[in-house]
Amino acid sequence: MSKPLSAGQMATEEAILRLILDRGGSPDADLIREIIGTALKLVEEKTSRGDLKIINSALKEMRYAFKVFAPFRHIRKVTIFGSSRLEDESPEYRQARAFARAVGDQGFMVITGAGDGIMKAGQEGAGRERSFGVNIRLPFEQRPNWIIEGDEKLIYFKYFFSRKLIFAKETDAIALFPGGFGTLDEAFEILTLAQTGKSQPLPIVLLDAPGGCYWREWEGFLRRQMLDRGMISPQDVDLYRITDSTDEAVEEVAAFYRNYHSSRTVHEGRLLIRHLYPLPDVALARLNAEFADILVDGRIERTAPHPDETNEPELADLPRLTLRFNRRDFGRLRRLIDALNAAASEAAVPGTGARAGRPVAGRTGDGLSLT
Repeated sequence: MSKPLSAGQMATEEAILRLILDRGGSPDADLIREIIGTALKLVEEKTSRGDLKIINSALKEMRYAFKVFAPFRHIRKVTIFGSSRLEDESPEYRQARAFARAVGDQGFMVITGAGDGIMKAGQEGAGRERSFGVNIRLPFEQRPNWIIEGDEKLIYFKYFFSRKLIFAKETDAIALFPGGFGTLDEAFEILTLAQTGKSQPLPIVLLDAPGGCYWREWEGFLRRQMLDRGMISPQDVDLYRITDSTDEAVEEVAAFYRNYHSSRTVHEGRLLIRHLYPLPDVALARLNAEFADILVDGRIERTAPHPDETNEPELADLPRLTLRFNRRDFGRLRRLIDALNAAASEAAVPGTGARAGRPVAGRTGDGLSLT
């Protein structure tokens, strides 16, 4: 049982609520009250100025980034990572530009780090109107490229950790091209989020230049040093795809949303999978036969919208599956989504790619499972 509030604490709570009401009120006043309360604890704990600077910068940057992305949450996006040092005529640059142009034609927007090399290629391919730049302030290398410079969708970050959050939170797909320490850092960060269920399921594609072997050699290290020694599971390699074909990479991204729309874990620990087209009985039976191993108990079943989804009324008409997922086998969950999409293809349902829309509230729920 929580301790009763003192007179001083009650006065503080009332003052916080008045501040929120003075700013127009909010349906999420409880969370805003907690944020303000946390800030006031920094006073009580006499937090050092250096620590306060970190908190202040990160909070201001995230607030501004959320504001910039909010009007575009209904459009799916692909985050592109890769080296800033590759020249415009390199095979990797040309491939990244072609990939970005092709996913743009599918209706996706593109997010890059806003620098040169692969980042500029992504924005050149997608075009300024369909590009976001998530830039990091560095003493070298990272001034924004000419395509995104001055755009309202260009955001600056002081810290890598808050920048990484935005890359992962605001995207629906990841494309990784060859790069240096930063690219590999992002690759392992994204794969860790996927492996542990801290992100929504999403396509992760690693692109070699045509005939190249950068990611194939990387995977060789993964298999020899991690998989063969039991440091990752065999299913973990299902979380990503490697290809040197632009067409295959684009299909990997677009096909993921051919029938699958979004997912959400609801109050009882059940996973809801929302999809675009009704699933035939024979396809549902096939899912149950093939994926019984990832269920805690019960079966994969059709279901109506859950009460926890009342904050996503725009998704109420979508068909849903419900399952008691074990929250462990995320590579197998990716396989289930592939099977769900294949069922739509077998029924000759036309692919709709990014135009199917995205889970508007997904980024505040399970977009990153930080709650």
